[in-house]
Amino acid sequence: MRRLSRVVLVLLLMSAPAFTPAFAQGTGQDEQESGGFILEQNYPNPFNPETRIPFVLNEELFADGRPVVVSMRIFNLIRQPVAVPQALNHPMGQGVLLTQLEYDRPGRHEAFWDGRDFGGATVASGIYWVQLTVNGISKAKKIIVTK
Repeated sequence: MRRLSRVVLVLLLMSAPAFTPAFAQGTGQDEQESGGFILEQNYPNPFNPETRIPFVLNEELFADGRPVVVSMRIFNLIRQPVAVPQALNHPMGQGVLLTQLEYDRPGRHEAFWDGRDFGGATVASGIYWVQLTVNGISKAKKIIVTK
């Protein structure tokens, strides 16, 4: 019965009308590639209890030879900040919060979120948004937590 309710929840969440928060700048492929970076879909999605969030920093961001500044946040449906994922394999070390971190090389990078909020509690099942900001430009994608 519990498994059936999870399946029903996922189906309902996936069929819900698209909600694009004000901070999400576009959802099309061309728009996702603009700005010199790409926010890829997290995996697994839906997830429980943790997920990885890949993003790509293109060469054009580094044309002037300076590092780029990257931040990532998780929001709930009413646009309240819930968490900040950790940067994976960052020069500053494993598990550094992805807030105003400098990246000095292009390529594919990843963040990790353990499904916990700022207070350390596991978040409820539902739809959340991950927002990636690179040099002041933001993009967002929908992610789904299931229990």
